[in-house]
Order: sequence, then C-alpha cells, then structure tokens
Amino acid sequence: MGHHGDWQLGIYLDGLGGTVPDLPMEFAELERQAQAQMPEAIWSYVSGGAGNERTQRANVEAFERWGLMPQMLAGVADPDLGIELFGRTYDTPVMLAPVGVLGICEEAGHGDLTTAAAARSLQVPMIASTLSQDPMEDVANALDGSPGWFQLYPPNDRELTESLVRRAEAAGFEAIVITLDTLNLGWRPRDLTIASFPQLQGLCLANYFSDPVFRAALDRSPEDDPAAATGHWATIFGNKRLSWDDLDWLRSLTKLPLLLKGICSAEDTRRALDHGVNGIYCSTHGGRQANGGLPALQCLPEVVEAADGAPVIFDSGVRSGPDVVTAMALGASAVAIGRPYAYGLAVGGQAGIEHVLRCLHAEIDLVMSIDGYPSISGLGPEALREIRR
Repeated sequence: MGHHGDWQLGIYLDGLGGTVPDLPMEFAELERQAQAQMPEAIWSYVSGGAGNERTQRANVEAFERWGLMPQMLAGVADPDLGIELFGRTYDTPVMLAPVGVLGICEEAGHGDLTTAAAARSLQVPMIASTLSQDPMEDVANALDGSPGWFQLYPPNDRELTESLVRRAEAAGFEAIVITLDTLNLGWRPRDLTIASFPQLQGLCLANYFSDPVFRAALDRSPEDDPAAATGHWATIFGNKRLSWDDLDWLRSLTKLPLLLKGICSAEDTRRALDHGVNGIYCSTHGGRQANGGLPALQCLPEVVEAADGAPVIFDSGVRSGPDVVTAMALGASAVAIGRPYAYGLAVGGQAGIEHVLRCLHAEIDLVMSIDGYPSISGLGPEALREIRR
C-alpha cells in the first residue's frame, strides 16, 4: 500500500470542485451523528460505561499525559506502519475490537457482516464477538480469507464452550480471544435507567441459537420458542467461577493462538503465559465493566515488560491516530478500536467503518512522518515525553 497520508490529498482536491466529505472527520462529530442515528437503547449500550463512567473517561484522558518527541530532518517520507502477529504481517497496527451489539448498530441488523466486509476491504483484522447478530460462520464467510479472530465469553457450560471454540476453528478464525472481565455484568446506570439489555430481547445471540450443544439443551428450538432460548442463555452466560485452574483446560481446547483479554497486571501476565497462553490483551473493556479502576494505558508498560516478548494487544480509550502511536510506543504489538468504528457503522455502514479506518491510518502515517519515526514497530518509550501541566 502507498502512503496512507496521501488519502487526505484526494479530499483537498475534491474540495476544489466544491465537494466536502459526507462523513465526519472528527471523533466528536462522529459520536454526535451516531447518537442521532442509534435508538436510545443501543446508544446507551455502546456509548455508556460503568458507574459514573470515571474509568471510561480516564481511559481516554490517559493519552493526554504523553507526547511524541519530534525528530527533525530524519528523512522519513514513507514510514513503515506494518506489524507481525503470530506469523502473519499486517499493513498497520490497527485492529477492530469485539463489540457485543455490533449487529444492531446498523439499521439493517447485520452489522457484524458489514464490519467483516469493511475489514476485508482494507485488510484490517477483525475480532468477532461471541455476541453477534449473525452466526460466526457467516461472519467468517464475509471476511473471505482476510484476517479474523474470535472473541469468546466462556459460558457456564464446558460442552458449549468447547463447541464454540471448535466452530471458530472450523470457520477459519486465526486466534481465540477469551474475555475475562465480563464473567458477569458491570453496574451500568445508563442501561439500568431505561431497563434495557438487548440480549434479553434475544438480540445478538446467533452464535448460541445456532449451536448444536445449546439447542440440544432446549425443549423447543429457538425459532419456535425464542423467549425460552433467551432465558436459557441468561442462565449460562458468563462463568463466574472461572479461575486459573480452568486455564489449562481452555488451552487444551485449541491449537490456535490463545489470548486473554482483560489482563492489566504484570503478575496476571506472567501467570497467563505460564499456562501456555500465546498473547495478552491489555484492556479495561473501555471502562464498560468496572468503574474506579486504572486506565488501561497506565497498565500497559508493566504488562509489556512481564510479557517478555509475547504479543500484547491493547484497547480502551483509543480515539485517534496519535493514540495508536502512543500505545505502540508504550509497547503494544497492535491496537484495537471499538467505539470509533461502531459509530462509523451506525453513521455510514461499511463506508462509515472504512472512513474511520482511513482517517486513523492517515493520521498515524502523517504523525510518524512529520515527527521523523521510520517504523511503528520500532517505536519505544524513549520516543515519548510526559506532558507538563
């Protein structure tokens, strides 16, 4: 791929003929338009966080602590944004994080498939959520060979857990990401105020309703009795008793790379790797699950040090190209975005997601070039300075 930053030149050239972008160029405006497009229940779920959302805000604000030190006359005309993960190379470090109501973020109700199409178009890795509106096999088909990982919420049913992992393998997903911080639901006042939890309406449960193990546990099929199927799902979602003792069993389910999502301490990182995990996913779920904790960015350096060369994926609070650069400089192997592309989906469908990604890629490229850094994978903490207030 050519210089990602050159994408902006086309916008300026279009402007000579009086054409301006029909999709937002700033995150704040993207967020505003997404709110206007989404029904209240979906907006609350996607944009909201836990408690008074202090941790959600802290995740975003943590990036304001750091600045990239410019290196002038470095001759960086075309920085290398490429990375390598588990033997596969990627054009940029940006990934699409799993979003549990992605399917209903667009009016047509197939947002997971639309996201997969956008990911395929730009060859950006998609981490498909367990909570999807279309079965994982359909999502994988929409990816059509482009990179995809599967995110698993381990249910309180070992046979079903194994079935979901086996299906992900058979569908062609290249890694399994086990989310650890959603074994039960966090305290979410926005959702509680409107008494709304989309999954209890049977939404985004296609992976369960299509699973042979799940279906075998029902008296009637989900098609014939969706309320009973949804009720059964509510009893098995999240394994609150999951512990380190279960990790060896989870590791035994697949030969695919296995990552744990929600790891934020050095001790947990080392323990995970001792159990045979292949990578760490440093995240606080964007502040959606537990309020009052540390921003994930503050935890990232100690996780990277403890990982000792194992890949560390990062998300939480990423809103811009410089945020991606900062996380990479602090040691992330790749950086996943969540709300930005979910908002892009709501505002413009596949074109909206691709627009968000192109904006990020262009800004990363330009920041690296202007500040004189030739390779994003070569960034280190020495490139950053703390901003004095």
